[in-house]
Amino acid sequence: HTWEALLARREQITTWVGQGLTIVKIHDFLGREGVVVPYRTLVRFCEVCCGFTGRRPKETVRVADGEPGMECQLDFGEVGLLLDPATARRRKTWALVFTAVYSRHQFVWLTHSQTLDAVIAGCEAAWAFFHGAFKVIIVDNMKAIVAKADAVNPVLTQGWLDYAQHCGLVTDTARVRKPTDKPRVERGILYVQKNFWAGESFVDLADAQARAVAWCAVKAGLRVHGTTQARPAEVFAEQEQSALLAVPGLYDVPVFKTCKVHRDHHIEACKSLYSVPKDYIGQSVDVRADSALVKVSFYGKVIKVH
Repeated sequence: HTWEALLARREQITTWVGQGLTIVKIHDFLGREGVVVPYRTLVRFCEVCCGFTGRRPKETVRVADGEPGMECQLDFGEVGLLLDPATARRRKTWALVFTAVYSRHQFVWLTHSQTLDAVIAGCEAAWAFFHGAFKVIIVDNMKAIVAKADAVNPVLTQGWLDYAQHCGLVTDTARVRKPTDKPRVERGILYVQKNFWAGESFVDLADAQARAVAWCAVKAGLRVHGTTQARPAEVFAEQEQSALLAVPGLYDVPVFKTCKVHRDHHIEACKSLYSVPKDYIGQSVDVRADSALVKVSFYGKVIKVH
């Protein structure tokens, strides 16, 4: 009887297969329509009747997952176009995916940009979702975090270093063009693209983000993971959450600039003038400005605070 129920929807299922949707996503869509069939039956049906051809997985070398609460891998992945009410245009949308290495529990932050502000906003939302911060963050060489890539001694951006120190976490960068350095999140991005975003329609970014959080907590969090054979959300709650760092306090995103001290011993930063000691006239100084303080430094030494 389940095969007959699938035959009645053969045309629609064939269309979904042709669109590149995964069997997991098709199984989800059928469930929404009240067609509840075993997953393996649907796989056989798609192979026999709908032209689906599975891929044989490549051989891989497993890497130890480490201790609970220690590592989290994150990366950007493009998901599609989404309407931006501010401009009334469809804009490219990115998913910043956080994957806990030990439990495989994940969080998705949707954004229209890959700036440092977007990354920090995603981190703040992720720490609230996980109820804590991880000790080590493994990232690729995204420009918002890495100023100069190097396999041994990468140079991180000043803005990210400031935020990492605020949270008390360590940043470990992957090698250039080496996705195997962060395989957990690489697979996670594909899973988000195929099983969350594909085939769905969203009103705007806020609607998509709300549904992404619910999807991470329930659909992705309570599935049986193919590698660990456990539910990521349950493993995270039982073994990992208690090992996380405390949720960082509110972070006031600063502005970093390099300014030259003018002859009137003032610098211009954030459309305002600030005085510095006259001994530094003609020198270039580093400025960190947030909503409360402006700190002026010269070769790492703070010389004036406003």
